[in-house]
Amino acid sequence: MIRRQIPNLITLGNLLCGVLASGLAIGGNLTHAAIFICLGIVLDFFDGLAARLLGVASPLGKELDSLADVVTSGVAPGFILYDILSDGIFGSWRWLAYAAILMPLFAAYRLAKFNLDTRQSHSFLGLPVPANALIWVGLALTVGDSMFAGDTALDLYYEPWFFVGLIVISLITDILMVSEVPMFSLKFNFKEMGWKSNSVQYLFLIGCAALVAVSRQWYAISLIILWYIVLSLITQRRHAE
Repeated sequence: MIRRQIPNLITLGNLLCGVLASGLAIGGNLTHAAIFICLGIVLDFFDGLAARLLGVASPLGKELDSLADVVTSGVAPGFILYDILSDGIFGSWRWLAYAAILMPLFAAYRLAKFNLDTRQSHSFLGLPVPANALIWVGLALTVGDSMFAGDTALDLYYEPWFFVGLIVISLITDILMVSEVPMFSLKFNFKEMGWKSNSVQYLFLIGCAALVAVSRQWYAISLIILWYIVLSLITQRRHAE
């Protein structure tokens, strides 16, 4: 009985991280909100792993996992985006900040939709909810670190078009979450490690290394997820097979 509840306790830890991250984001503490989202995503990985290793996977655990993900990877990053937009958009255009509210709605719809879908064994359909959350985690860490240090690590933060770009990106990623656009799996074909069998994965890693080397900022996390989306769109015919 205790063994059966271990994965559920890990999932509840994920949910707790999401609740804490949401509260911190509302209070403007973006750095710690982003850290709790990351911790929740890690727990989200381990609850499924624990359920498989212990042989106690259950429909209850699956539903609980989705509920936790809605909060940690939907509501919390939505609050982060709202906080950033509301700080940068003034006057009659301030209502645009409410575009961030769409994020948890699309995340919830995706999780409900694909809970009933069995086609994602080797690749993803649409943008995974945790991957979308990491876009805003990278931005939150950059903004929070810049404000704490009192430097200009994110000079674009003071440009009006920057916030318009964030809204556009958020709307695109919201749509991608509920779409059926094929997204490649990060898993390598370990039986054959050559370029032909793992070319997309190798290209992704090369791009990630370049982004980290060039940016050397927390927003590299956001750029890596955007690179993942672009590479998936370019190569979707291959991993859709």
